[in-house]
Amino acid sequence: MAFRYADFLGVTSVLIGALLVSASSLAQGSSARLIYCCDIGGQPVCGDILPAACYGRAYREISPSGTVRRVVAAPLTAEEIASRDALERQRRFDEALRVKQQRIDDALLETYRSLQDLDTRRDREIGSLDRALKVLRQRESELIERQRVLISEAAQAGEGNVPQITEENIRSLDSEIIAQRSVINAKMHERAAVLDRFDEDRQRYIQLTRATVPPDRR
Repeated sequence: MAFRYADFLGVTSVLIGALLVSASSLAQGSSARLIYCCDIGGQPVCGDILPAACYGRAYREISPSGTVRRVVAAPLTAEEIASRDALERQRRFDEALRVKQQRIDDALLETYRSLQDLDTRRDREIGSLDRALKVLRQRESELIERQRVLISEAAQAGEGNVPQITEENIRSLDSEIIAQRSVINAKMHERAAVLDRFDEDRQRYIQLTRATVPPDRR
């Protein structure tokens, strides 16, 4: 008996459809046969759905062939979450410090062409501060000398005969001398800070430049 071409196409379509349905059923059956296992007290507890005893625990997804397809970690405890967050904060803090130090190092190397250049800049700044201190101390000496003269005049005039203006000038000079000494102290602190800064920069500059020089050229 002969088949018409249209009949052949119809049969072929039916066979293809049946194969697709069969493949889909196999895939669904394979998925349905996944086994979920966790360990409790050293013993595995398994089921085709996740057993209630495995809630909150690490578990494994096992294929019908017995292969572990996926391992799901247990949820983190509150302490573990806190520890993880603390580590992350520390990591970000350390990274921020690293980036900041890198910027400082880059600026240091861009500012000074050599160690001698750094020392020259330090000497120039210290020299400027020393000249300012010399002027301030000279002013302090002048104020002290003016006060000394007034006190000498008051002593010669005798008690009860010192002009009021002289007494006022002596007190005014007291205030000026105290203020002048305060300015001198502030300038001295500034000078010490400049020396400390240049000392730190110098040590860091040596570390950075030595790191870029081959060992046989040091």
